[in-house]
Amino acid sequence: MVAKAQRRRFTAEYKRRIVREADRCTKPGELGALLRREGLYSSHLTSWRAARDRGELAGLAPKPRGPKATPADPRDKKIVEQERELARWKQRAERAEALVEVQKKVAALLGTPLESAK
Repeated sequence: MVAKAQRRRFTAEYKRRIVREADRCTKPGELGALLRREGLYSSHLTSWRAARDRGELAGLAPKPRGPKATPADPRDKKIVEQERELARWKQRAERAEALVEVQKKVAALLGTPLESAK
């Protein structure tokens, strides 16, 4: 059974140390030996140097994976509350209309006309 491969993660301090060592390499072949010894690719070194040059200290730390969290808009909460309140008022209005209909039917059965408000 083969173990599942895992992505390597490098700490910020490790990246800084490797970049410093790579900058000290002056003789031909030293840089290649450093990369082979550490099991790195030249693209690692390139991206870490670029992040260092941009001054991104966080760029040297591993980045969290997955979708970025978006802050909740306070207006959305207010809209939801207003929609809930509107639904409650609609339900009350429907109940009131049903009650008026029942009153009309009772009045028609009893033969007493309802007075309409004018």
